[in-house]
Amino acid sequence: MQNVNYIKHLKGVFIQFSKDNNLNPTHISLYMALFQLWNINRFAKVFYINREETMRYSKIGSKTTYHRCIRELSLWKYIIYYPSHNPYKGSKIKMFKFETSAVQALVHNRPKNETSNGQALVSNNKHIQTNKNIKNNTKLDQPKNEKEVIDFLKKENWPEIEAQKFYNHYQAIGWKVGGKTKIVNWQATAKNWMIKSKEMSVRAQSRTNQKSVSQIMDNLKTNKNKNYNEPL
Repeated sequence: MQNVNYIKHLKGVFIQFSKDNNLNPTHISLYMALFQLWNINRFAKVFYINREETMRYSKIGSKTTYHRCIRELSLWKYIIYYPSHNPYKGSKIKMFKFETSAVQALVHNRPKNETSNGQALVSNNKHIQTNKNIKNNTKLDQPKNEKEVIDFLKKENWPEIEAQKFYNHYQAIGWKVGGKTKIVNWQATAKNWMIKSKEMSVRAQSRTNQKSVSQIMDNLKTNKNKNYNEPL
């Protein structure tokens, strides 16, 4: 059993929550459920949990959401999750202490940094930097100018007009797919644009051919009871 200051721990962890952009309300709800179970188990270093009970405490109705969130809490160093993969034996959880004067993120896979009370600490700046790196991995990618797009499509043997259409379209919507998702590789997006343009051209040609055939068939239709005494 560990000595845990209930108020200081919650104050510390909520400060950490406010700085962590990875979290959503479901993660926080699950963490609070785990904290309550930790409290029931007298703040043991490691304790067992029951999935149904934990989902009931956290008000999570989906097993998929539950498993995703508990794995992410472990990945982001709020807990250590030891899945049992045994329906008759609960999974194990290790909770870290957040009773520090300065908010700190936790790392469980570096024993050399672990303190005497089992709390592995690393400065919060490193945690914030990790979040920045995650954001940078999905940064917006766009060409420098229209000429760069034209040169790229010319190498692919596509007309300049398609390069202009592509550039003007995505320039107008902020270089986001559907106006929502950031483009991370504009060259790949341009290639998809060309493929779709070709498909649309083929469909248009097919419709034109079908219409021409239909007109020819209509022109071939004659009236069998035609009166040839009628003037043209």
